[in-house]
Parts: sequence; C-alpha cells; structure tokens
Amino acid sequence: METTFIDYEVEDRIATITLNRPEAANAQTLPMLDDLDEAWRRAAEDEDVRVIILQANGKHFSAGHDIKGVGEGETPPSWTLAGIYETEARRFLEYSLRWRNVPKPSIAAVQGVCIAGGLLLAWPCDLIIAADNATFSDPVVNMGIGGVEYHGHTWEWGARKAKELLFTGRAMTAAEAEQLGMVTRVVPLDDLRTETRVLAAQIATKHPFALRQAKRAVNQTLDVQGFYAAIQSVFDVHQTGHGHALSESGLPILMLFDDMKAEVGKGSSSSNGS
Repeated sequence: METTFIDYEVEDRIATITLNRPEAANAQTLPMLDDLDEAWRRAAEDEDVRVIILQANGKHFSAGHDIKGVGEGETPPSWTLAGIYETEARRFLEYSLRWRNVPKPSIAAVQGVCIAGGLLLAWPCDLIIAADNATFSDPVVNMGIGGVEYHGHTWEWGARKAKELLFTGRAMTAAEAEQLGMVTRVVPLDDLRTETRVLAAQIATKHPFALRQAKRAVNQTLDVQGFYAAIQSVFDVHQTGHGHALSESGLPILMLFDDMKAEVGKGSSSSNGS
C-alpha cells in the first residue's frame, strides 16, 4: 500500500480493514481509495479469511470524497468531462461494485458521519452495524449534483425517502436507517467494534462455500430486479451534473468547499463531496 490511511489485519478468519485518516474525518483521497481497494483484494484472495470488517478510526466513519483541492492552482481550469468520467468510473463505481461482489460476507461498522462518498464505502458491505451516534446523508444536491456516483439510494432507502433525503440533503439517524432496513442493528458507540466482531465471529463459523452462495443468491436476486443496470445507468446521470457544472463554471461542481462545509456544518470539520 502506498499510503498510511488504511490499516489491514487478519485474525480468527476475520480480515479487518480500517480507515485511518481520523484527522480529516476519513475523507477519501484517490490514493486512499486505491489502497482500500487493495485491502479488499487481499481479503478476497486470502483463503484464511471468511468475513471482512470495514471500520474507521476516529470520531467519524467518513466525511466523503476529499474535494479541498478542487479549483486550486487552476487558471484557467483544466477539467474535462472525459477525465472526470474516467476517474470516477474506476474509483467511485468500479471499486464499490467490486467490493459489493467480493464472495465473502462483509460488515461495515459506522460511527459519526457517513456523508456522500462515505456511503460508497458502507453500501457495498453486506451488513451495516451503526453506532447510536451515526448519521447518513448525501447532500451533494447543494453542489449542483443529483447524488453520489454509486446510486444505492433508491435500493437502500426506497424511492420516496430517497427523493426526500436527496432533495433536502438532511442526515438520517442510525435509528431511522435501521427502520428503513439499511442498517442491520444499532448499538452504543462504545460497543460498536465489540458487537461487530461478535457478529463476524459468528458468521465465520459457517462453511465458506455456503456463505458465498448465500451472498450470491441475494445479490443475484437484486441484479435480476435491475440493481446492476440501474447503478450503471444512474452513474451516467451523475456525470451530467459534472457536465452542467463545467459548462457554467469550468469546475466539476457548482459549490466549493467552504460553501459545502457551511451546508453540512453539523457533520465533520473535513471536506465532503460527490
């Protein structure tokens, strides 16, 4: 791995991947995402691993994609839609789909904020355990974009709730997320890692082929219902947001970091983005 922002360890047939950029609320740089993908690959290929845990150090799970540098040092800006499309197709779509399809059960342990791009890390996991202080949101309509690249919203929240949460940008609580079925269970913050580990250990006692087939059965059912095709299609819808922003401002978003931070000020002190 090229950065120090991802920790990886294996113990008792459980691979634990830890986001380790707490000073930035685990906002995701592109190299950090590359290393995260490498950690997922290692866990997928390790025959001793039966379950994967994704967790985060610090107060927050992830404040989204780090966009602090957008537009800095660019006179005139050199953004192109083709370049944006290529970068996002790989890191914000392909990676999330690949993690979703890893043939081993995975559990996300979420505390604090999970904003925009943070959803692209949690949603691919098979189960989500949330601390009682966790919140989930996608406020990128504030940036002139219709939602993050991996459109799990409609599948995870239902159509009308997805529209409400996208239109308003408001954060949902862990309890609300559990009620919607996105979160498996809600636990006290101090018990988050212990409870996640207990569940992972229980799952790890099962036969790996049976686990693989159970996961495949559910994912294939979603795909037959249109999940995969919808994810691919809405990714292109997302790109029209960048194209529109480029046509107006020369930048891929219409609202930069300071304005966005003001909109989600109740969240973290780092950058958040689409």
